[in-house]
Amino acid sequence: MEKVKKRSRGIKISAKHQVTIPIDAMRVAGLEAGERVVARADGPGRVVLEREEDLLESFSGILTGVFERGILEQLRNEWD
Repeated sequence: MEKVKKRSRGIKISAKHQVTIPIDAMRVAGLEAGERVVARADGPGRVVLEREEDLLESFSGILTGVFERGILEQLRNEWD
């Protein structure tokens, strides 16, 4: 008889406080390996993982149109 791996209902927390997130949960959440997430407690027995916000990307280009064309280059040239 072949050995069949049993699917467990939960995942185990390692001694180093690490867990493996099931691929199905990762896909539904739209997360991929290598992405950074933030963990926060959401009540007893509940931890929520959220994608870490990229602050540089959030603010990139936010001041477009605030300065007159060429003024920033003039200011940078004053530094030399």
